[in-house]
Amino acid sequence: MGNGTPLGRVRGLGAAGGGVVHHWWLQRVTAVSNLALVLWFIFSLARLPSLDYSSAALWVRQPLVAVPLCLLIVSVFWHFRLGVQVMLEDYLHGAKRVIALIALNFYTFALGALALFSVLKIALAAA
Repeated sequence: MGNGTPLGRVRGLGAAGGGVVHHWWLQRVTAVSNLALVLWFIFSLARLPSLDYSSAALWVRQPLVAVPLCLLIVSVFWHFRLGVQVMLEDYLHGAKRVIALIALNFYTFALGALALFSVLKIALAAA
């Protein structure tokens, strides 16, 4: 069994025509964005006068807070999905793998949408 064509080996694509470099690169990009956004989140929370609902809601209503918060949610859930997908692809096979990947997608998108909805509901609420 060969390793694909010589041109495919040079491009790093292998026999299937689609390498894993894209997935690996996305994991690294989301990890870096998570690091930057989580640091912003921690320092922003530390600067709040109190951590009660009213001050947090006023904080989230600011556009310069709501947008990075939404970006944080998207980045964290995307990174989560990429990491768990790799684990499922490594350890499950056959129908179990397909079912687990479908469940992972539904779970990730549902929770991500719920988190985004929650932030947007507060951010766009009338004061």
